Amino acid sequence: MLTFDEIRHNNDINTYITAADHSLAALGFTEHSFAHVGKVANTAAYILTTLGVDEHKIELAKIAAYLHDIGNVVNRIEHSQSGAVMAFRILDNLKMPSADIAAIITAIGNHDEGTGVPVDEISAALILADKSDVRRSRVRNRDKTSFDIHDRVNYSVTDSNLVINDKKNEIRLSLKVDTEYGSIMDYFEIFMQRMLMCRKAAEKLGLDFKLSINEQQLI
Repeated sequence: MLTFDEIRHNNDINTYITAADHSLAALGFTEHSFAHVGKVANTAAYILTTLGVDEHKIELAKIAAYLHDIGNVVNRIEHSQSGAVMAFRILDNLKMPSADIAAIITAIGNHDEGTGVPVDEISAALILADKSDVRRSRVRNRDKTSFDIHDRVNYSVTDSNLVINDKKNEIRLSLKVDTEYGSIMDYFEIFMQRMLMCRKAAEKLGLDFKLSINEQQLI
């Protein structure tokens, strides 16, 4: 089996991730490089491990998470689909079994809120892990006076935690928001569709999705 560790140390893959992040930087997007894909991989693994999913699927979820944004090297628009095609070629050339490739490209191709659907456990975990990565350190712009709404929202989040409860029937995203930089309404303006997608992903895993901001439950 091709492992996550092998993928993570593959020079070609890391070149695509770096180039994709450079493209997004040019467009003014937040960080989508190794910090993001690494965090998403760890969070997806946490979700599936907590729910008792087998180790093979967890490994596939981590690989999908690491590769999920490479399509941005082509274009931001429909990057999930172009990323899935890129991942297919990469993994096929690395002789990964077709069933494993299918699971990974399904997750990558369905992670974007514009067109994606949580079709299985791996894709659901990727969606939750990706959409919950909101944090101040993702903001590239250091000039607070020129923040756009995406900068304001990400910079305002001083703490973010995604946790499954002990009964394993609920997953909660808890955020601490510094309203000096962005309001709670700003958050919902750009993230509502993502939060609704998280709810569908949670349902696929047999969980209820909850969102709390500054200790107030909003979803």
